[in-house]
Amino acid sequence: MKRTIAFGGIVATAGLLAAGLAAPAQAADDVVGTPLANTGITAYEISAFWLAEGAANLIAATPYDVETKIVAKHISTGGPAADSKPGVVPAIGDEKKTAAKSKNVNLPKTTGKVFFSDGYKWVPITKNGRTYWWPQAINPHWCTATSIQAAYKNLVATAGSCVYDTDRNKSTTSSWVFVPGYYQGKTPWGIYVGKQAFTHYDFDTYEDGDRDYAFVTVYNGVKGLHDGSDVLGDYKEVSKEVYDNFPYEWRAKGYHCFQWNGKYYAYAFVDAGRLGDNVGGQGLAYNQKVGKPVFVFGYPSGSHPDGNYAYSGKTLKWSYGKTFAASASAIKAEELIGVKSSFTGEGALGSSWLVGYKNTRRLGYLNGVTIGVSDTDSNNRYDTSISPYFDGELFGVYSAAKNLWSGSIAVPSYK
Repeated sequence: MKRTIAFGGIVATAGLLAAGLAAPAQAADDVVGTPLANTGITAYEISAFWLAEGAANLIAATPYDVETKIVAKHISTGGPAADSKPGVVPAIGDEKKTAAKSKNVNLPKTTGKVFFSDGYKWVPITKNGRTYWWPQAINPHWCTATSIQAAYKNLVATAGSCVYDTDRNKSTTSSWVFVPGYYQGKTPWGIYVGKQAFTHYDFDTYEDGDRDYAFVTVYNGVKGLHDGSDVLGDYKEVSKEVYDNFPYEWRAKGYHCFQWNGKYYAYAFVDAGRLGDNVGGQGLAYNQKVGKPVFVFGYPSGSHPDGNYAYSGKTLKWSYGKTFAASASAIKAEELIGVKSSFTGEGALGSSWLVGYKNTRRLGYLNGVTIGVSDTDSNNRYDTSISPYFDGELFGVYSAAKNLWSGSIAVPSYK
């Protein structure tokens, strides 16, 4: 999906207020909920798909590129109009604490990469004289995302374009997982399979850039017993019913399940626990005054228009600046915000914008997600990132996702 964007401004809102304000009303028809992996076996299969062969599919993934050339104009006055009162949701573990100040910039553990692909193909692998099969990803990609506050500590926020497949006009991207702290195949806190995705009706139906955001509930994380190898966990004896529920291709190829001496066996992952328990979760701020300073955290990759290769996408980066009002008719967006940033677009899609970021606790309030970058002064260097304005409509989508339980997939469940 290629995007050419021009900026413009409208009226600003009230400032950041304390938590506990009345939540804005939200019509249920405005929220779209879509299953990603709504059964244990599907989630189990997705986990094995990404972790097999030393996480080869994760390592092979490339940054998701939804824009290449953006024409922009910086408008510093005005801002989006609030549709309800300002409000905040505190971060996990920060519900009753006051803000702390620090001059250091400590990177948040909550940020990571989301991975997805266009499906897979079976590839034969020969080891120690034995040939077996594993699913190789077709066009694996990644974006940036962050863990956010939720009742069951199981929620991820990112750009809608990183979940809902507007590029190929499909419902959602395939085999969606979140990996906080990912680095070169290492998954320090495990991988978290997406269970259900939520976005605004206008983005799902009309690709409205003002609603280019998504919240995804995730299952408990899973790990292999031997990090960095193709050993995902111990084989466990299972019932024939459980074995029969594995994908036919797996049973036919002996992939992570097999029969021996009249018994049935399958890999059982190690349960890494809930996302928020492991890395925390950012708070949420909506209907905020435009012009507040924000930290942007993400995994930018690729080059500037002039060919300068600024970022590798391998490590988490940050930028800092004050937001300003923006619009983008090319993506049907009239209520965006921008911030000065040298992030390149590849990989930075879904980067978290945090206001009130506390360096000592590495927590703040999510107030934006990157949906594109821009070269505003036409010098062939990206200098601006843009995000939807977080308003009461966004809070309604968040509210639809924040109280849903996910559970564990370490031992496959088929109910």
